[in-house]
Amino acid sequence: MQKILVFFMVLLSVFSNLIGVTPVDGENICFIGHRGASFLCQENTAESFRKAGEQGFGGVETDVRITKDGVFVLSHGGSIEMEDGTELDVAGHTYEELTAQHIKNKKTASKLDICTFEEYLEICKEFGMICFIELKGVWPAEKITEAFTMAGEIYDLSKCELQSFEFENLVAAHEEFPELKVMLTCEKHDILVDKALEYGFDIDMEYSGLTKETVRMFHDKGLKVACWTANLNSVVLYCASLGVDFIESDIYSEVQLLKVSEGFLGWLDKGPIEG
Repeated sequence: MQKILVFFMVLLSVFSNLIGVTPVDGENICFIGHRGASFLCQENTAESFRKAGEQGFGGVETDVRITKDGVFVLSHGGSIEMEDGTELDVAGHTYEELTAQHIKNKKTASKLDICTFEEYLEICKEFGMICFIELKGVWPAEKITEAFTMAGEIYDLSKCELQSFEFENLVAAHEEFPELKVMLTCEKHDILVDKALEYGFDIDMEYSGLTKETVRMFHDKGLKVACWTANLNSVVLYCASLGVDFIESDIYSEVQLLKVSEGFLGWLDKGPIEG
């Protein structure tokens, strides 16, 4: 961690004038694998989450949906592309139907099935990673209760953070699990962000909409700030300079940044680092 901190501080000192921001202490930034290590692996799969753990991500973000028969599965979109090219609507099909064949894997040669929420929790527990759990759409309160009861039984609610664009999900979860950290996912500072501040909820904002003033407002209330999705070198540097607590990325973990630290003068001009 000390080497990474030094790397950040040197980078920020050298390039702060170029990007118009002030150097900050990056020691406490946690890198979250966006849908796993999704630059290298098919997103939201057990393979992607495991790769994120191996690469040194401090946490992993995922998207949870409910199948027709009530199983929690992971998919960003409402449908899953299967190996034969067909697309199946998650909410309109049972878990058995969704696992009748492998899903389409566009990143590796592995045969992959749709990942369950339970599998995700078990992998996060294995690697000690923070769980950023985004609920897609408005969820019934009883399903929120079921999902986070499961999270507490399999892993640890203190290692989980519920995310959602839907404010109703956050309120319902907070009422049932007051110890659970909840985080509004958003694109810019709007009325819902002010509402999150009022309720004492954390935020996860798209990096292009985030400002140092917004970060300060949440930090002044003891709340956390995450940003998504930092896949360019300059964007990672910018987000770090704002003083955020979490940076979500398809690519960069603390380990990945350490790999490029020796050549930091050319860092902003290079593409993603594989491996």
